[in-house]
Amino acid sequence: MPRPKTKEELSKLARANFEKLVAYVEDCPKEEQSREFPKGTLNRNIRDVLAHLHHWHLMFLEWYSVGMTGDKPEMPAKGYTWRTLPGLNKEIRKKYSDTGLEKIKSLLRSSFGEVYHIIESHSDEELFTKKKYGWTGSTSLGAYLVSATSSHYDWALKLIKKAKS
Repeated sequence: MPRPKTKEELSKLARANFEKLVAYVEDCPKEEQSREFPKGTLNRNIRDVLAHLHHWHLMFLEWYSVGMTGDKPEMPAKGYTWRTLPGLNKEIRKKYSDTGLEKIKSLLRSSFGEVYHIIESHSDEELFTKKKYGWTGSTSLGAYLVSATSSHYDWALKLIKKAKS
Protein backbone atom coordinates (compact mmCIF):
# COMPACT_ATOMS: atom_id res chain seq x y z
CA MET A 1 0.00 0.00 0.00
CA PRO A 2 1.32 3.48 -0.81
CA ARG A 3 2.33 5.90 1.94
CA PRO A 4 -0.82 7.23 3.66
CA LYS A 5 -2.00 10.69 2.66
CA THR A 6 -5.23 10.88 4.65
CA LYS A 7 -6.27 10.22 8.22
CA GLU A 8 -8.32 7.23 7.11
CA GLU A 9 -5.40 5.69 5.21
CA LEU A 10 -3.01 6.33 8.11
CA SER A 11 -5.41 4.95 10.68
CA LYS A 12 -6.11 1.80 8.67
CA LEU A 13 -2.49 1.13 7.72
CA ALA A 14 -1.12 1.81 11.20
CA ARG A 15 -3.61 -0.60 12.74
CA ALA A 16 -3.28 -3.21 9.97
CA ASN A 17 0.52 -3.27 10.04
CA PHE A 18 0.57 -3.35 13.84
CA GLU A 19 -1.90 -6.23 13.95
CA LYS A 20 -0.02 -8.08 11.21
CA LEU A 21 3.23 -7.75 13.16
CA VAL A 22 1.69 -8.83 16.46
CA ALA A 23 -0.10 -11.77 14.85
CA TYR A 24 3.08 -12.91 13.14
CA VAL A 25 5.02 -12.83 16.40
CA GLU A 26 2.23 -14.57 18.32
CA ASP A 27 2.01 -17.28 15.66
CA CYS A 28 5.70 -18.10 16.10
CA PRO A 29 6.36 -20.96 18.48
CA LYS A 30 7.53 -19.73 21.90
CA GLU A 31 11.09 -20.99 21.35
CA GLU A 32 11.21 -19.13 18.03
CA GLN A 33 10.08 -15.93 19.75
CA SER A 34 13.16 -16.04 22.00
CA ARG A 35 15.68 -17.27 19.45
CA GLU A 36 18.66 -15.07 18.70
CA PHE A 37 18.89 -13.60 15.20
CA PRO A 38 21.88 -14.37 12.99
CA LYS A 39 24.90 -12.17 13.65
CA GLY A 40 24.99 -8.83 11.88
CA THR A 41 21.78 -7.21 13.09
CA LEU A 42 21.64 -4.56 15.80
CA ASN A 43 18.45 -5.98 17.27
CA ARG A 44 19.35 -9.50 18.33
CA ASN A 45 15.89 -11.03 18.74
CA ILE A 46 12.17 -10.35 18.55
CA ARG A 47 12.18 -8.73 21.99
CA ASP A 48 14.79 -6.20 20.82
CA VAL A 49 12.75 -5.34 17.74
CA LEU A 50 9.52 -4.86 19.70
CA ALA A 51 11.33 -2.85 22.38
CA HIS A 52 12.76 -0.65 19.63
CA LEU A 53 9.26 0.05 18.33
CA HIS A 54 7.96 0.77 21.82
CA HIS A 55 10.76 3.20 22.59
CA TRP A 56 10.26 5.04 19.31
CA HIS A 57 6.57 5.35 20.22
CA LEU A 58 7.64 6.92 23.51
CA MET A 59 9.99 9.31 21.73
CA PHE A 60 7.22 10.36 19.34
CA LEU A 61 4.86 10.89 22.27
CA GLU A 62 7.46 13.12 23.93
CA TRP A 63 8.01 15.12 20.74
CA TYR A 64 4.27 15.53 20.37
CA SER A 65 3.75 16.52 24.01
CA VAL A 66 6.51 19.14 23.92
CA GLY A 67 5.84 20.28 20.36
CA MET A 68 2.13 20.85 20.79
CA THR A 69 2.85 23.30 23.63
CA GLY A 70 4.79 25.41 21.16
CA ASP A 71 8.21 24.34 22.37
CA LYS A 72 10.82 22.58 20.24
CA PRO A 73 11.36 18.96 21.32
CA GLU A 74 14.83 17.43 21.42
CA MET A 75 14.81 15.18 18.39
CA PRO A 76 15.45 12.39 18.06
CA ALA A 77 16.49 12.34 21.76
CA LYS A 78 18.59 14.35 24.19
CA GLY A 79 22.24 14.04 23.22
CA TYR A 80 21.54 12.56 19.78
CA THR A 81 21.07 13.87 16.26
CA TRP A 82 19.51 12.19 13.24
CA ARG A 83 23.08 11.38 12.16
CA THR A 84 23.82 9.57 15.41
CA LEU A 85 20.79 7.26 15.29
CA PRO A 86 22.89 4.09 15.38
CA GLY A 87 24.18 5.09 18.81
CA LEU A 88 20.68 5.92 20.01
CA ASN A 89 19.35 2.60 18.74
CA LYS A 90 22.16 0.76 20.58
CA GLU A 91 21.17 2.58 23.78
CA ILE A 92 17.55 1.57 23.25
CA ARG A 93 18.55 -2.08 22.86
CA LYS A 94 20.68 -1.89 26.00
CA LYS A 95 17.91 -0.18 28.00
CA TYR A 96 15.47 -3.05 27.46
CA SER A 97 17.97 -5.93 27.50
CA ASP A 98 16.75 -7.15 30.90
CA THR A 99 13.05 -6.77 30.11
CA GLY A 100 11.18 -9.94 29.23
CA LEU A 101 9.42 -10.46 25.93
CA GLU A 102 5.93 -10.62 27.45
CA LYS A 103 6.48 -7.31 29.26
CA ILE A 104 7.77 -5.73 26.03
CA LYS A 105 4.67 -6.96 24.18
CA SER A 106 2.48 -5.34 26.82
CA LEU A 107 4.43 -2.07 26.71
CA LEU A 108 4.25 -2.02 22.91
CA ARG A 109 0.49 -2.55 22.87
CA SER A 110 0.06 0.27 25.37
CA SER A 111 2.30 2.75 23.57
CA PHE A 112 0.66 1.85 20.25
CA GLY A 113 -2.69 2.74 21.79
CA GLU A 114 -1.39 6.15 22.84
CA VAL A 115 0.06 6.91 19.42
CA TYR A 116 -3.05 5.59 17.65
CA HIS A 117 -5.19 7.87 19.81
CA ILE A 118 -3.24 10.84 18.48
CA ILE A 119 -3.97 9.76 14.91
CA GLU A 120 -7.65 9.45 15.72
CA SER A 121 -7.81 12.82 17.49
CA HIS A 122 -6.64 14.90 14.51
CA SER A 123 -8.27 15.89 11.23
CA ASP A 124 -6.82 15.30 7.76
CA GLU A 125 -5.76 18.93 7.67
CA GLU A 126 -4.03 18.74 11.06
CA LEU A 127 -2.27 15.53 10.10
CA PHE A 128 -1.18 16.25 6.56
CA THR A 129 -0.65 20.00 6.19
CA LYS A 130 3.08 20.57 5.95
CA LYS A 131 4.50 23.12 8.39
CA LYS A 132 1.21 23.23 10.32
CA TYR A 133 3.12 22.79 13.57
CA GLY A 134 6.46 24.47 14.14
CA TRP A 135 8.00 21.40 15.75
CA THR A 136 7.50 19.24 12.65
CA GLY A 137 9.70 21.53 10.56
CA SER A 138 9.03 21.39 6.84
CA THR A 139 6.96 18.22 7.02
CA SER A 140 3.63 17.22 8.56
CA LEU A 141 2.48 15.59 11.78
CA GLY A 142 1.18 12.74 9.64
CA ALA A 143 4.63 12.11 8.18
CA TYR A 144 6.00 11.61 11.69
CA LEU A 145 3.11 9.30 12.52
CA VAL A 146 3.62 7.22 9.38
CA SER A 147 7.27 6.80 10.36
CA ALA A 148 6.41 5.94 13.96
CA THR A 149 3.69 3.46 13.02
CA SER A 150 2.92 1.80 9.68
CA SER A 151 6.34 2.04 8.04
CA HIS A 152 8.15 1.12 11.27
CA TYR A 153 5.94 -1.95 11.75
CA ASP A 154 6.58 -2.96 8.15
CA TRP A 155 10.35 -2.65 8.76
CA ALA A 156 10.06 -4.74 11.94
CA LEU A 157 8.08 -7.52 10.28
CA LYS A 158 10.54 -7.73 7.39
CA LEU A 159 13.48 -7.84 9.81
CA ILE A 160 11.91 -10.61 11.89
CA LYS A 161 11.01 -12.68 8.81
CA LYS A 162 14.51 -12.25 7.36
CA ALA A 163 16.12 -13.30 10.65
CA LYS A 164 13.91 -16.40 10.79
CA SER A 165 14.87 -17.64 7.33
